[in-house]
Amino acid sequence: MRSSNPVFSRRGFSRDNGYAGFGTQPQAGGPAVGTQTQQGNPYAGAGQQAPANPYATNPYAQQDLQHGAPQAPVTTAGRMTMDDVVMRTATTLGTLLVTAALAWALLPVDDANISKSFGIAIGAGLVAMVLGLVQAFKRKASPALILTYAALEGVFLGVVSSIVDNRIADGAAMQAVLGTMAVFVGVLVAYKAGWIRVNRRFYGFVMAAAMGFLLLTAVNLLFAVFGGGDGLGFRSGGLGIVFGIVGILLGACFLALDFKQVEDGIAYGAPKEEAWLAAFGLTMTLVWIYLEFLRLIAILQGND
Repeated sequence: MRSSNPVFSRRGFSRDNGYAGFGTQPQAGGPAVGTQTQQGNPYAGAGQQAPANPYATNPYAQQDLQHGAPQAPVTTAGRMTMDDVVMRTATTLGTLLVTAALAWALLPVDDANISKSFGIAIGAGLVAMVLGLVQAFKRKASPALILTYAALEGVFLGVVSSIVDNRIADGAAMQAVLGTMAVFVGVLVAYKAGWIRVNRRFYGFVMAAAMGFLLLTAVNLLFAVFGGGDGLGFRSGGLGIVFGIVGILLGACFLALDFKQVEDGIAYGAPKEEAWLAAFGLTMTLVWIYLEFLRLIAILQGND
């Protein structure tokens, strides 16, 4: 089985390769030197060797260690660190926010221009989706592709947010941003505190729930297209509110999975460029949560 996030299904972020699997846990303090291959680390035998232990063959170093001498720092050159993930994620989200702000300001959604602006947004969203799929199936991260995806996704979100905020529910965009930030911080705190245990059972539950959620969404869309109206009513009224809350909770679960994948990647010495994939996956999850919040707020505060 692969990760719920298609980005983390690539090399180094997939349960298939035994590396970030939920049944294989790193030893305390990281994987033991010389045992990564046995534990399923794909990077141990792929041209990226584990750092040598300076105390393994040096009796004097071992003696110093026994007397409390500090251990020489292990080099992490060329390996992904948390700083790398944070910086790449900030760059990706920053690009998205800038283009979203520009789209909001430059693509008006009044009666005379809403059709044109919405058309541009849909076009940008479709291209972003294609680029996201291309990156998800690439073996290596492409920073240019990821940033282009973020820029186009920002255009889509900017116009959609402007439409909801100006024509349906005043202040919805800011509320959705605050809600997304709250979910991110809450899940991060819960994950670090150990309140959320990301294991095989958790993974299976989230995947089953996500498949059911997406199936119902697709069925509702088909009924809306061919039958008119809101299809089966999953996006309006009381049922729409419940569906929106479920979508946000699923997004929170995806965040926990993402945090686990990133943590394991750092522990097992993933290459530094994999930080771009981590940033890409986190961005996709945050976009999901934001859109679900925006939809839920539109239902709750809509005038119709």
